[in-house]
Amino acid sequence: MTISVLAAFWAVSFLFVITPGVDWAYAISAGMRGRLVIPAVGGLLSGHLAATVVVAAGVGGLVARSPLVLTVLTVAGSAYLLWLGINMLRQPAVPEAGQAQDSDSWSRWALKGACVSGLNPKVFLLFLALLPQFTDPLAAWSIPAQIIALGLLHALSCGLVYLLVGFSAQAVLQTRPSAAKIVSRCSGAIMIVIAMGLLAEQVFA
Repeated sequence: MTISVLAAFWAVSFLFVITPGVDWAYAISAGMRGRLVIPAVGGLLSGHLAATVVVAAGVGGLVARSPLVLTVLTVAGSAYLLWLGINMLRQPAVPEAGQAQDSDSWSRWALKGACVSGLNPKVFLLFLALLPQFTDPLAAWSIPAQIIALGLLHALSCGLVYLLVGFSAQAVLQTRPSAAKIVSRCSGAIMIVIAMGLLAEQVFA
């Protein structure tokens, strides 16, 4: 793989990363709840890396060609996003100064982050469509190795942007409970809209 190919992939990938969506909403929600940005972002990245491994292993193509499997994945992911969004609307985050987080919160937020990105069919389909386009069958590295490398580069961009988003939310909204409640509800609404859109695609497809 050449530097020019990596640069081209990074440019395309970065456009997707900086587009607000479910991952942004989750990072913002974690930021408003205190010291949970790192585990939340770590969970999001683990979901992206899992999707990368699935595509690199060749399983991605099989899943994409199986309407039933893809439908089950979409419905499961949509239902999870819908559940998260409704909870955020019902119980918006209201940060308090010096708010403490118990140790179990780290593992819960990491697991939830992995589910948010790992069960998002849009992430999987994006990787399936994007990653193979930047591989070279004549390169010294195998195709799966190239896909893994590209996935890691994408995950690096995701990590930097999501950490910035999460910590920015923490710094700006930590002392503004009313604004934090509005942002939290907006994040929940985004999750609900995306979930409903994914479900509508299945109904009207």
